[in-house]
Amino acid sequence: MTPAWLQGLLNTSTGPRAGGWGRWLPSRCAICQSWPHPPLCEACISRFAQPQHRCPSCALPLSHPIRRCGACLKCPPPLDLCLTATAYTWPWVELIARYKFQQQAGWAGALATLMLSTPLAEDTLDEADWVLPIPLSAQRLAERGYNQSWLLARQLSPHKADARLLLRTRDTPSQRTLPRAERLANLVGAFAVEPMRAAQLRGKKVVLIDDVMTSGASLHTAARVLRDAGAAQVSALVLARTEAGGEA
Repeated sequence: MTPAWLQGLLNTSTGPRAGGWGRWLPSRCAICQSWPHPPLCEACISRFAQPQHRCPSCALPLSHPIRRCGACLKCPPPLDLCLTATAYTWPWVELIARYKFQQQAGWAGALATLMLSTPLAEDTLDEADWVLPIPLSAQRLAERGYNQSWLLARQLSPHKADARLLLRTRDTPSQRTLPRAERLANLVGAFAVEPMRAAQLRGKKVVLIDDVMTSGASLHTAARVLRDAGAAQVSALVLARTEAGGEA
């Protein structure tokens, strides 16, 4: 029997917020190549995207459900809630790379639908006042052609998503090889709220959207900027979460 969470993910109603893949044309599953299937078939989702216990503050996996992991109890992050659809492992590493770096923006709908399968994701989005993508610098946006997080945010919550409220004020060097402290320092001053719209955040609930979370440096820096602007609650919903530090 198909689990309820998976059945909701796979039904063929229209659009991610309706809980399905939309009206997909017959195609091969991108993972197992089975035909005909939606872009991600039931068997592959069930095998590679099973929900698991995670810390509600940083989304790292836990061996059993507890209120918070030890690191978050010792040093609470600036996020009220952090959710992820899946671990950043195969096959998601490859699919995200295709979506993010190989001009395959069409994956946004299917990947957003996967994100909506995350426990608490729909309720968190429904309760939010704003759904904001982690912004790219002008230089990186020009190189890539689109902000992958913005495409996900627009699919997840088209009426609350906004790409111009949280801004990237400067380009930053790649953080892949930097330790956590240097990654955080690298991002100081990299985000800002649109000055003429700061009042729109006061007392509001915000959900940040990103494709991959590693150290959490980008999300945490953005969350602090939003809190400084008066946001009452800041949560994060990401597509995939690594188990160690890295770029995002």
